[in-house]
Amino acid sequence: MAIEIHPLRNTGEKRIFLTFPWRIYKDDPLWVPPLVPDRAKVIDPKTGAFFKRGEAEFFIAWQNGEPVGTICAGEDHFSNQQRDRQEALFGFFECLPRYEIAEALWDHARQWAGKRGLKTLWGPFNLDYEDSYGILVEGRDRPPVILCGHTPPYYQEFIERYGFEKARGDNIAFSLLADDETPQRRRLRRLADRLRKRGKITVRGADLEHWEQEADHVHNLLNKSLVHLPDHIGWHRDAIRATLRSFLRIADPELVLFAEVEGKVVGWFPGLPNINEWLIHANGLRRPWDYLRLWWHSRKQPECVAIKSVLVLPEYWDTGVALLLFDELERRVIPKGYKWADLSLTSEDNPRTPMLADSFGAKIYKRYRTYRIPV
Repeated sequence: MAIEIHPLRNTGEKRIFLTFPWRIYKDDPLWVPPLVPDRAKVIDPKTGAFFKRGEAEFFIAWQNGEPVGTICAGEDHFSNQQRDRQEALFGFFECLPRYEIAEALWDHARQWAGKRGLKTLWGPFNLDYEDSYGILVEGRDRPPVILCGHTPPYYQEFIERYGFEKARGDNIAFSLLADDETPQRRRLRRLADRLRKRGKITVRGADLEHWEQEADHVHNLLNKSLVHLPDHIGWHRDAIRATLRSFLRIADPELVLFAEVEGKVVGWFPGLPNINEWLIHANGLRRPWDYLRLWWHSRKQPECVAIKSVLVLPEYWDTGVALLLFDELERRVIPKGYKWADLSLTSEDNPRTPMLADSFGAKIYKRYRTYRIPV
């Protein structure tokens, strides 16, 4: 029978949409199930941060009365206006390992975009550009950390067969042992000590009691520090607030670092406990007893601290701000019992962050790719 694509029509289909990934990954030991209650809020126009700046629609592919795939198509009005583009995005893409299903889903997303006068389709993003960015093309030896995705190998084969082309430089994740003593690291620590003694740059932890003001600092840094990157998407203020709010309950303020020069915030370096080490056991909180399982595993200290961004205002790139932030975080995570650090995700198109990571001896361990195709 033919594959039919329908938008979500009722609560039951919304549940099917949210839980469909279990059909794809149930036997994959590296997959970290998304939290269904959180995902439900993301796709709800009343609660999802994306809908304050854009529109999106969600679809299920059906065959013989059974769901065989999912996708969303959306337009980020804020981003398109900023970049003077007519672009649609796709996300929440999942399908059984049959190419014709993927083809039908992408055909439908392109039709959705064409009806709105949009010219290109790119992704995948799950509406938030920081959530499950891209398709995993390298690195299947360990589970992803928070905000990073995981996809089966055949997704890359399908998307390239369909005619999508690489949209930009790959986004890469680095790993770094917390207590790896090398001559390289010792030399960089000496340089950091010299910067501290000069006293021009100060590093502080986050003030979570005034997180709205801290969110303003992050918003400013995100929109000024990354503007040199191809396809840079300026952040909407509401998206920043939603993202940071979701981490307030897990963040250790001593590991979310800000750099200041004469009282001006010039850099940000957030280290977060990799709660994916807990969530991988929680089954997406689909059942009441899953909350108990999450509580049980959350009693254990994560081995990984995830560093989700390195932001420094361009005029301070060559002043040692990034080096001092990196060194300060390293000094703080080791006493807390972290074994290794993840640095993710950074673009290959951004030479500065990979160069800094390499200088500390970090190694690439995952690579994600986004794709674009004309509508």
